[in-house]
Amino acid sequence: MTITKAVIAAAGLGTRFLPATKAVPKEMLPLLGRPILQHVVEEAADSGITDVILVIRRGSHAITDHFDSAPELERTLEAAGKLGYLEEVRRVSQLANFAFVRQGTDLPYGNGSPLLAARPFISKDELFAYMFGDDVIDADPPGMRQVMDAYERYKPAAAMAAYEVPWEETHLYGCIKLKEGTEAPEIKDLIEKPEPGQAPSNLIQIGRFVVPYEVIDILDKREVGKGGELWMADAMLTLAQRKRVVAQPLKGTWYTTGDPLRLLQTFIALALKDDHLGPPLREYLKELRL
Repeated sequence: MTITKAVIAAAGLGTRFLPATKAVPKEMLPLLGRPILQHVVEEAADSGITDVILVIRRGSHAITDHFDSAPELERTLEAAGKLGYLEEVRRVSQLANFAFVRQGTDLPYGNGSPLLAARPFISKDELFAYMFGDDVIDADPPGMRQVMDAYERYKPAAAMAAYEVPWEETHLYGCIKLKEGTEAPEIKDLIEKPEPGQAPSNLIQIGRFVVPYEVIDILDKREVGKGGELWMADAMLTLAQRKRVVAQPLKGTWYTTGDPLRLLQTFIALALKDDHLGPPLREYLKELRL
């Protein structure tokens, strides 16, 4: 089955970035001249996704405006002869066919709730991608494509991306235990934010999934978990207890931008790899004599 639709979660409150995120969604904070969310959408498009459902919160006009066409701006850029900028502006709205849905306040907090908000856009027999809007992946092939390829290879009920982190960070994420003796990396257990020393491994779930509608049905039971939130990890574990679910180790680098320090680290890491920004940034860092 060809996967062409992706739901992207962009409804977070961004409390760790306040007051910067009072009026601007955290997913729209800049990362190398583009919003964080655009990096995620570009990954989806590069993975073969043609239809993108962005789940947003109330007042996220910056998101809807960014991925819409901007005729007045385009005319201004064209008249000024700024054709490079014009091409970039036009390209954004052409990355995919976009739909926007607001996540209601009646839904529980948590990274599973955006799928409940997007439910009207998903058919019951449809397989689709789900992506966290603040997870940035630097990989070739793209991270989402790797998960889609794993699904095609192993034919499980669902697939997700997995990534190894330092053991001392495992309490921050959903940690995976894989089955032994299977060809595919099948999930045996998945624990959201385990207590220190209780993680089954240092392999964590990251925000790239291929899932069936059944996951929405599981989430719709509103069975909240750690911290009173509705977790994708809990829904995937429930599915794994019924059917085969694989966790594909990511080939590449995963960056989470969920707090100011990690966003800054991501910015520096990607800037150093950039052909234009990398050389002068390295020189500047040398001057600082850190």
